[in-house]
Amino acid sequence: MHTAAKLARAGDRLVSMVAAALIMLMLLFGGYSLWDTAMVFQGAFLDSDLLAFKPGVSGDPDSNPTLEELQAINPDVLGWLTVDDTHIDYPVVIGDTDMEYVNKDVYGDFALSGSIFLDSDNARDISDPYTLVYGHHMDNGGMFGDVVEFVNTDYFASHQTGTLYLPDATYSIEFFACLQVDAFDSMVYDPLRYPDGDISELQNYIDENAVQSRYIGVTPQDKVIGLSTCAEAETNGRVVIFGRLDRMS
Repeated sequence: MHTAAKLARAGDRLVSMVAAALIMLMLLFGGYSLWDTAMVFQGAFLDSDLLAFKPGVSGDPDSNPTLEELQAINPDVLGWLTVDDTHIDYPVVIGDTDMEYVNKDVYGDFALSGSIFLDSDNARDISDPYTLVYGHHMDNGGMFGDVVEFVNTDYFASHQTGTLYLPDATYSIEFFACLQVDAFDSMVYDPLRYPDGDISELQNYIDENAVQSRYIGVTPQDKVIGLSTCAEAETNGRVVIFGRLDRMS
């Protein structure tokens, strides 16, 4: 009986130790999950220091001096993109490759949320007939998380405009279509496919494949911008919204 009691107490201690170890592992995993989520979302929304560089806040579209100040910090900054009534309100950068700013913020520091960046093949002065911009799809609505909402009819109907600020110019954006494509779609992801100032091929492709669209009178000679992000549930799925660029100043 004495031996049995000792074995029982030893078993209880072992069970307690195993339970304590499991609880510790759960706490560590929970802490890591919170840290990982924080790292992913870090930088997804701009702080007041960076928002201070946003041009056009004075209502004067003819002067964007704050962009030059931001370019002094990072020469890769080329402009600022705002999509009205969404969370999309960020500086735009361009890297040597399309991977450079996938996990790097506008200051050049590591950030899983990355930056909003221009396709590295595009001209940074937005002189191409078709300009392509990328951003991560963040579940909290940061970066280009709101782009996926444009597949919904009501959202598409109520979000029609934006602005692209450059140091020496300001462009209005009027959105006219939303596409669901894959990452290997050369019609969308080869911005130099339309080098002669004629986007009729792209225009026809959008007309044939759009999940949402509205007629705004886009012509083959207009400048078009595409905003691309990952689809919510597909590894290679992408959602892209297209808008016409009209120079304001």
